[in-house]
Parts: sequence; C-alpha cells; structure tokens
Amino acid sequence: MALPAYAGTLETIWYYLFRFICALIFFFLIAPIVVIIPLSFNAVPFFTFTEKMLTLDPEGYSLRWYKDFFSNLNWQGAVKNSFIIAFFSTIIATFLGTLAALGLSRSEMPAKTWVMGILISPMIVPLIISAAGMFFFYTSIGLASTHVGVILAHAALSTPFVVITVTATLVGFDQSLIRASATLGANPTTTFFKVIVPLILPGVISGALFAFVTSFDEVVIVKFIGSYQQRTIPWAMFSGLRESISPTILAVATLLVLLSIGMLTTVELLRRRNEKLRGLSPG
Repeated sequence: MALPAYAGTLETIWYYLFRFICALIFFFLIAPIVVIIPLSFNAVPFFTFTEKMLTLDPEGYSLRWYKDFFSNLNWQGAVKNSFIIAFFSTIIATFLGTLAALGLSRSEMPAKTWVMGILISPMIVPLIISAAGMFFFYTSIGLASTHVGVILAHAALSTPFVVITVTATLVGFDQSLIRASATLGANPTTTFFKVIVPLILPGVISGALFAFVTSFDEVVIVKFIGSYQQRTIPWAMFSGLRESISPTILAVATLLVLLSIGMLTTVELLRRRNEKLRGLSPG
C-alpha cells in the first residue's frame, strides 16, 4: 500500500518506520538460514567462512559435500525412509483429516468444540510427551521399531494440520450448492465428488503439503519409536551433529530449504486459486 498524498509528518514517519521494523524482523528470521547456504559450498570441512570464501576465491568453494550426500549410502537410505514415511503418513492424515473437517462443518455435529480440541491436541501437547506415550503404546502392541509404527505416529501428528486447513476452506463454503445439486437430482455421492471435492481440493492439497512437511522434518517421534532401519534425514542430521560433524549436513539443510520454498510456493498458489474459486479475489 502506497503512502497517501495527504499523509502528515507522523504518518510518514510511521510508514517508513513500520517497514524498517518488518525488515529487521525478516532479517532476524531469515539470517540463520541464509548463512548455511554459502557454507554448504565450503571446500574445507569447516563450519566457518574461510579467507578464500570471504575473498570470493573460486578455490574456496566446492560441491564435494553435495557429492558426498548423493553418493553416501547412509544418507540415501535416510532419504528413502523420509519419503516413504512422509508419503504414507500424508495419505493417512489427509484422508482422516478431510473426513473430520467435513464432519465438523455440519451444523448438526454435536460437541464440535470438544471434538476439535481432541483432534488438534497433538499440536498442543509437548512433543516429548507424545513421543513417550507412543513409545510405550507401540511397544506393547509390537509396532515399535517398524515402518508402520513410525508412519502411524507421524500421521497422528500431521492430521491436525489437515483438519485446520480443510476446516478453514469449508468456512466459506456455500451450502446452497449442495441443495442445488440435490434439487437437480444428484445423489450424495455425486454431489460430494462433483461439487464439494473440486471446491475444497486446494485446501485438501495445502493440508497434505503441511502434513508432508511435518512428517518429513520430525525427529523426536522417530528417535523414540523407530530404529536404525527407520532413520530419516532429520535423524541422520541430528546424529551427524553429535557424532561426526561434516559440512554434508549443511548441504542437506540447503536442499531442505529449497524443498520447503517449493512447497510454500505451491501452498500460496493453491490459496490464490481457492480464493478465485470462492469469489474472494478477482479471477
């Protein structure tokens, strides 16, 4: 928003001061992430900027840590596990979260506040408590140290994000469309897939992306429930920082940042598409 022509002195000062404060906050949040990107190209196994890097000497930069990541079987096993666990936990979380959101959107749903509170409780309860509880429960039923156990645990953590995202999408849903569909002779199944799903699909996909990122970045639960066979990228990074510090961790972090940026961009595009479908922004 541009500064109005009639703005006074105080308004002008606040206009620029507010933007300066926002820039400082943005720098405070983004600086730690930006720093690791050039360090991931360090030619020597240090976590600091060398003299050659500071002077922009090409000899101070190298792709050796990225090569190590793509050629190291330990890292590639972690990547495989991360995608497998995140993929299946996302499918489960998206299915359950969407069904829960559709039920909560109905006016006749009893005790909606209590149900919503229970559904989003994994986001509120400290993660270490959830991890400890899941460890004892999954151990008793034989799911500890298995891929299935880790997938179900991650699905439990991811489902609230889907519930919240799809519920927010359904807030502006025009219920008259369902009545119009029924009036035209469509059965509930046809109405669901032809009317409801296309309109809430951007919210469902956004929730699925949040669920995927939640599972992909999670380390506490997998450390409690999983074993070395279920090691993920966060597990490998955490172990690497404690046991054998290597700039390969910085290369992995850089790739994860790029992945996150891509997902956030997708979420924003879906949000805009959803607003256009609901008539909240010009198409």
